[in-house]
Amino acid sequence: MNRRHLLASPAAAAFAGTLGAQSASAGRIKQSVCRWCYAKIPIEDLAAASVKSGIQAMDLVSPNEWDAVRKAGLTLTVVPGPTTIPDGLNRKENHAAAEEKFKTMIEDAARAKAHSIIVFSGNRKGMGDEEGAENCVIGLNRLKKYAEDKGIMIVMELLNSKVNHKDYMCDHTAWGVRVVKEVNSPFVKLLYDIYHMQIMEGDIIRTIRESQQWIGHYHTGGNPGRNEIDSTQELNYAAISRAIADTGFTGYMAHEFVPKRDPLTSLAEAVKICTV
Repeated sequence: MNRRHLLASPAAAAFAGTLGAQSASAGRIKQSVCRWCYAKIPIEDLAAASVKSGIQAMDLVSPNEWDAVRKAGLTLTVVPGPTTIPDGLNRKENHAAAEEKFKTMIEDAARAKAHSIIVFSGNRKGMGDEEGAENCVIGLNRLKKYAEDKGIMIVMELLNSKVNHKDYMCDHTAWGVRVVKEVNSPFVKLLYDIYHMQIMEGDIIRTIRESQQWIGHYHTGGNPGRNEIDSTQELNYAAISRAIADTGFTGYMAHEFVPKRDPLTSLAEAVKICTV
């Protein structure tokens, strides 16, 4: 499953009582939820259910739904940015258009008090990783001044190129760290997707500990399948959450899994698992 395949869900109201019983405090990690995983739930219902479960933010929300998210008291995290997964900052010919889009997007994000905005490296398409890294540094340097001025973090997402996003360039932590380290801005960091990096690298907790200063946001997801983050899959999210919290991380960790059961039941249980 990827963001183009959305899971149908029952009405959120039918589950309100269960959510109330499973609500959790924020703990040491601020938790978020990715909108696309619950796209068939009305935004007002998803926002209300998220608040009740202890969630504090929502990722990847279309601008037409921002008002509903903010009205519920949630922070907008990882709002849409100026690049796409296949066509990103690893090509200089994309930089001018990305910068023009970013100028408008960052203004809109600032008015909405968003926390962060997403960018992608783009696919390799025959380009070497060294050239792509150099180009991404150049592209991010063009964007960072706007982000710094508005106090909004740019996050470049790490994705797997083995299963879901063939040929994507930013598919290993070391490559991503090299890029953001060279950009050298507190407002340019990595979006460390735990599901994707489990597929590409494994060794999640050690990597988080060693790279934590370059990570600005996390995504969850069970592996294999990007389903629930419970005992049905291979990642121990309670341990991972403790490791993230122990690094002193102050950003957000967003749930980006596609539920196989009742969506809001799975979401509430994920919040509980990651509350440390």
